[in-house]
Amino acid sequence: MKKEIEIVRENIRLACSRVNRSEKEVLLLGVSKTKPYSAIQEAYSLGIQDFGENKVQEIRDKYELMQEDSLMKDFPPHFHMIGTLQKNKVKYLPGKVVLIHSVDSVSLAEAIDKEFAKKDCIARVLIEVNVAKEDSKSGFYIEELEEKVTEMAKLSHIEIRGLMTVAPFTDNPEENRPVFRALRESLSSLQKKFPSLPLMELSMGMSGDYVVAIEEGATIIRVGSFIFGERNYQKL
Repeated sequence: MKKEIEIVRENIRLACSRVNRSEKEVLLLGVSKTKPYSAIQEAYSLGIQDFGENKVQEIRDKYELMQEDSLMKDFPPHFHMIGTLQKNKVKYLPGKVVLIHSVDSVSLAEAIDKEFAKKDCIARVLIEVNVAKEDSKSGFYIEELEEKVTEMAKLSHIEIRGLMTVAPFTDNPEENRPVFRALRESLSSLQKKFPSLPLMELSMGMSGDYVVAIEEGATIIRVGSFIFGERNYQKL
């Protein structure tokens, strides 16, 4: 794992250098979904501070283990919810996640707002965008964003931090450059229309295409299989 993390960090540095960005602008999110807690411990020991999970139960289980981990007590890692979120599971997230990447409906945003209000805390969220309009993916279309952000901005316990997308699977990462560029341009447009909102984050790019995503403005890259190895979903 050490070698893989070093490779990713060097690729981040080189990609940022090519487009005159600081590598400090890019958060490496280790996607630890389906992986045992020991994998988080190893990645944490190698400098990974943020971890992405796509199931609420995994966040709950790993969060509890983290509370008992003396090595993480002083600087605990951060969990991000990156998968499809069911409304009835939102109640388990306050206090356990620093960012929800996958807000794909106004009704989900309303459910998040309601549950976080009960705990008197603010949910930091990203709006999921289906840039390529794939039937298999959730998220808003780009042309819907202004209307939906207007609705969600009224919620008092949600802080809209930016946008997220899952680009199409491809063996050629260059094919996703237009997708990433479109998301960046969408964020720029929203920043002008909603100057009071903290719209700063672009969560885009995964193990196969994160370099291109960085070149197109990603502030969060979600890297899983390259760091942690392939996943065996049959064991779940």
